[in-house]
Amino acid sequence: MAVAGVAALMAAGCSSSTSTSSAPATSSAPASSSAPASSSAPAAAGVPNVSVSDFSVDIAGTMSKFKDLATSATKGASSLQIGVILPDTTSSTRWVDFDAPYIKQAFTAAGFSSSQFRIDNAQGSDTTELSDATADINLGAKVLIMCPLDGPTGVAIAKLASQKGVTLISYDRATFEGSKTYYVSFDNEKVGELIGTGFNQCLADWKVASPKVYVLNGGQDTDPNAISFATGYNKVVFGQAAKTVAAGAKGTAGGATLVAENFAPGWDNTKGGTIFQQAYTATPSINATIEANDGLANAVITDLKTAGVKANTVPTTGQDATAQGMAWVLQGYQCGSVYKAVYKEAQDAVALSIILLAGQTPPAALLNGTTVDPANSSITEPASLITPVWVNKTNMESTVVKDGFDTASAICAIAGASACSAAGIK
Repeated sequence: MAVAGVAALMAAGCSSSTSTSSAPATSSAPASSSAPASSSAPAAAGVPNVSVSDFSVDIAGTMSKFKDLATSATKGASSLQIGVILPDTTSSTRWVDFDAPYIKQAFTAAGFSSSQFRIDNAQGSDTTELSDATADINLGAKVLIMCPLDGPTGVAIAKLASQKGVTLISYDRATFEGSKTYYVSFDNEKVGELIGTGFNQCLADWKVASPKVYVLNGGQDTDPNAISFATGYNKVVFGQAAKTVAAGAKGTAGGATLVAENFAPGWDNTKGGTIFQQAYTATPSINATIEANDGLANAVITDLKTAGVKANTVPTTGQDATAQGMAWVLQGYQCGSVYKAVYKEAQDAVALSIILLAGQTPPAALLNGTTVDPANSSITEPASLITPVWVNKTNMESTVVKDGFDTASAICAIAGASACSAAGIK
């Protein structure tokens, strides 16, 4: 579904590490030796000296710095130069509500015409994602920004791009394949660590006695990042940097004990809710939970409320800082959520794509890390990594609301006026 020509953009607003531990798209992927676009590319104007911390809610102000470089890179060609493929419309509201419009705004601010870039959504279909990539390459795209639906799809697109001499930016989810592959994302293991730290704090704040912990991971069958998230919170909560931890493991805080750890296939919230419900029925003593994102937390909270669980008793966690997630935080059903400022990630990817299109070397402050395949440490990719933020009642107003990622009206319509007033959300 192309959105490069969509109507007016929504207002800007959504949150650097040197390394991350992203999961492999496939354990059989060959070692990647990524490099800047070919030195034979046309000479370009100077590269703006930007860092990952420079991307602000003022997208027009930041990205206008790339106009001269974009003009030099495209040489006035009206044909497609850069293709963008987002994964779906269901795993998170971000892809349609934030990523697509922010990416469009970033390209436009950098001086690209609507014919020079194209944004598609694969609608959850690996066939569609591969066909979108093929179409972009056939139309002349020299750089692809792609968020893979799953490992095999990411590998297939990376191989195609490599064969055609197209530079690939793996957006938000890593793909360890290809000779010219870069990675733009948040520090995903840090995301998990923030979830784990927030969970441990919640055990203390909510005075959870003898915590019996249930963990609901994201779609480790389809999304490499889900493993990095789990590695992060398992390291903090159970002292084990692993994608899964065996039942009976002891926690690092509050005398916690792990009851079970499962994952929701394909980040499917409905399936995740069913999986939790089965575990909760089998072990009703579960009194603390960890979820990899707000969608899964919402499914778990719905089940807990149906079972009569009161606020501030059974912790849940999340990421994405959705309006629903923020409302659960204010109402005392969710400890917090990791805020990933999509406006930063979108600008980061667009800026890097323009630099690579121009055949230039990205500044070290932008390409600030390396992502490593944990299945084979010899497989690495240059990465641009953004720092995420844990959001709870104390900083909600100064982060997601201030940035406009979630509006106070949207949160309060769900949470209620009294909950918002108590947290200073206006």
